[in-house]
Amino acid sequence: MARIDLDLAHSYKPNPREDSDYALTPLKMTFEDGGAYALLGPSGCGKTTMLNIMSGLLVPSHGSVRFDGQDMTRATPQQRNIAQVFQFPVIYDTMTVAENLAFPLKNRKVPAAQIRQRVGQIAEMLEMSHQLDQRAAGLSADQKQKISLGRGLVRPDVSAVLFDEPLTVIDPHLKWQLRRKLKQIHHELRLTLIYVTHDQVEALTFADQVVVMTRGKVVQLGTPEALFERPAHTFVGHFIGSPGMNFLPAQVDAGVLHVGGVPLGSAATPGVGRLPEGALRLGIRPEYLGVEASGLPDTLPATVRQVQDIGTYQLVTCEAAGQTLKARLSPDVVAPTVGSSVGLRVLGEHTCFYRNEELMA
Repeated sequence: MARIDLDLAHSYKPNPREDSDYALTPLKMTFEDGGAYALLGPSGCGKTTMLNIMSGLLVPSHGSVRFDGQDMTRATPQQRNIAQVFQFPVIYDTMTVAENLAFPLKNRKVPAAQIRQRVGQIAEMLEMSHQLDQRAAGLSADQKQKISLGRGLVRPDVSAVLFDEPLTVIDPHLKWQLRRKLKQIHHELRLTLIYVTHDQVEALTFADQVVVMTRGKVVQLGTPEALFERPAHTFVGHFIGSPGMNFLPAQVDAGVLHVGGVPLGSAATPGVGRLPEGALRLGIRPEYLGVEASGLPDTLPATVRQVQDIGTYQLVTCEAAGQTLKARLSPDVVAPTVGSSVGLRVLGEHTCFYRNEELMA
């Protein structure tokens, strides 16, 4: 396993002049030895470009890649000792499951006894021990992808295992099983795993640290809890959560916080006293948005536009200060009726404030 340090930028254009010319804007990042990371973001945000630079399939146009302090910027994937698992299964149909899993070890002239032991260990982790003598050609898509995962994991000395959206072709129910299995394998083998996905559920359930990207930029690196509770950028607030964070324009004037023109807090209100004067954006998760009776102090007047019973929660859509806001209520709470007036409590310990799209301390 290896610690991977990136200090680079990458553009597919010969003479980049502005941020939009870069697939990856200048960044400095460290992936610690033995960590489980996810690169999360929408299509085209640069996550696969970053993965291919780490694997050696792509040389960055600016900067360096280091493995355990050694410059590997121009080293091949083989020199980096990288294993990569792609979106679609890459296996040999004419070989058995056991032969496919053993292939990377045989290429490295590992003794036969060690190969049998390691193949047995990985097959057991993937729950494929009973299929070792089966030819790969007759297996389903998810079983073939499990072989691809196993081939990435079978080398005990690998520097890192890189996954490029490996569960895209998998049935949704089996995705959950494979994510759980990967998490278990990581805890047992302590390999450095880096996983690219556009699915926040995959990222948040698999990784210990999530790298959120948009338009070639890394906007936050943090634990799933940190991304949810304290999004460092408004994009993270929008992208993480179902539904995403609510945002409202706000203004601090003479020490008083106004939201939608309504004064809701002053210097005496916890958190508000530290806010600078001027325009801000207030962010609050639907889980923490309080829906109360109309006219209560320090609440924002709103009108209920929709109430949806999702089963595990109720989703209440309101209109306030010209904005559409969503609140998640417990299923045992009596929800307000559509068209009724309510008061929204937007200030609390989970409220975040943003200026220039970035979280304010």
